[in-house]
Amino acid sequence: MSQTYDLRDQIEHLESLTGDGTELVTVTVPNSKSLGSIRERIAQEYASAENIKSDQTRDHVQQALKRVQRILRRYETTPESGLVVYAGIVDGDLISTAFDDLPAPVTESTYRCDDHFDLTPLVEAVTPNETFGLIVIERGGAAIGRLVGERIIPIRTFESQVMGKSRAGGQSAQRFERDRERQVHEFFQQVGDIATEAFTGDEGTVTSLVVGGTLATAKRFVSDGYLDHRLRNRLLGTYSVEYATVQGLDQLVEKADKQLLDAEQREGRERLDEFYSRLRAGELVAYGTEEVERAIEFGAVESVLIASTVSRDHRGELETAVEQQGGDGYVIDSDTERGSQFVAAFSGVGALLRFPVK
Repeated sequence: MSQTYDLRDQIEHLESLTGDGTELVTVTVPNSKSLGSIRERIAQEYASAENIKSDQTRDHVQQALKRVQRILRRYETTPESGLVVYAGIVDGDLISTAFDDLPAPVTESTYRCDDHFDLTPLVEAVTPNETFGLIVIERGGAAIGRLVGERIIPIRTFESQVMGKSRAGGQSAQRFERDRERQVHEFFQQVGDIATEAFTGDEGTVTSLVVGGTLATAKRFVSDGYLDHRLRNRLLGTYSVEYATVQGLDQLVEKADKQLLDAEQREGRERLDEFYSRLRAGELVAYGTEEVERAIEFGAVESVLIASTVSRDHRGELETAVEQQGGDGYVIDSDTERGSQFVAAFSGVGALLRFPVK
């Protein structure tokens, strides 16, 4: 199951916690920082806490710092990706948690005592560090969007004013061709200008981009210089896509998935595609919580598909049960169009089966 979705759930939980005062402790340690120096800092903060006037606040801060010291003693050296520790009194209970294998390294050494935890390193760890530009272009129109993680963000779709290949009666072939070429040029220029604004503007320059559409049209748009040089240098490729629509953007991501998605994301999309393919063919699938849980009881589940909107505990229960039977679990991002459809149709729970369950 994706570590990213577990982290998002934990961020949401930690975000909901507040202390009565500046009693919640956050400690972050990058790999470059020795734990010895951090232990010294925490000992100094514990001693300094004696000066806090409020008996309750002093007691709560020192309890939190003792817990941090206990957690730090578990480690001989700083973990490769760094360490983040949270501790504090919430609703009368001392709570704590540590993160030592974040997907993105901790970059700063911090100590903070506040009425809330500083979740910046966790948020940075689940924020995609790459954004891709998507352009689909054909004679009849164009669609432009961004890909962030697995989520496609449509920016603009529009129709072109390029004439068809059949000229009006009485119009000379040469004049018709000149007018049509002018329209193509103006349309390509418009698409290039919008792409430049969308992919190099206020939201920053995209990491890379892909272009799709009628292949001859897409290749001509690129080769004839309508892309800004900053984008042309980041082009990953051109792909054949049928529709210059939001649907076409999704198709472009499918065609360029090896360039745009990591292995885990690709595998999740492939499993969801297989689920729908089997569903259409009336083959081995189950959907909905009750039906999938029943299939698990019979040991029939090959892969379980669970939307990111399903609670972390329930996701974990389903995943663990399936893995114990030699199967796999996949999280489907509900922020994507495909994911939201999966949630709406099947409550976000589905499975590929090894054999039918009566």
